[in-house]
Amino acid sequence: MRARAPLPVERLIEAFARLPGIGPKTASRLTYYLLRAPEQESLELAQALGEMRPGTRLCPRCFNITTIEVDLCEVCADDARDTGVVCVVEDPLDALAIERTGQFNGRYHVLHGAISPVEGISPDDLKIEELARRVSQEKIAELILATNPTLEGEATAMFLKRRLDGVPLRITRLARGLPAGGDLEYADISTLSQALEGRLEL
Repeated sequence: MRARAPLPVERLIEAFARLPGIGPKTASRLTYYLLRAPEQESLELAQALGEMRPGTRLCPRCFNITTIEVDLCEVCADDARDTGVVCVVEDPLDALAIERTGQFNGRYHVLHGAISPVEGISPDDLKIEELARRVSQEKIAELILATNPTLEGEATAMFLKRRLDGVPLRITRLARGLPAGGDLEYADISTLSQALEGRLEL
């Protein structure tokens, strides 16, 4: 009979393995690292995990993640930001990647995904109608469609362009400095900066 790890250890390995980008071997290494580490390290991790969901919510304007006790996220509440330019991204990590460039001073709109019939994600599952309402209610001069350069990202960008057809605003797409098939969160700062500066009309 094959020896198994104790049940609490197996449960943590399985929990880590469900995370994106972490396979069974990495999950095992993380688990056994925590077993060897000082107990305080494990307790701090458990506390951070326990506080994350109840301590955060979506910004009611841009749908980025913010803390529970504020009305708007840090970017939306900043009066120094250019309110006339909105960068549309798939996920909160994409907004963070663009922020790291230091090249963008507008606001964001987070869709929380991309249109993907294969995965059963339709336009109704994304924050697209909320974006259309923002465009009609706010004085937005330009939308930068910064969806990922994948099939799903391109389909989402084209859907947004059609959805907002006839609205008097400039719609641009990030320049092709980004590798096709890649994700914004993995792009280096230089590539993202060039893509922002060289964005194109759709």
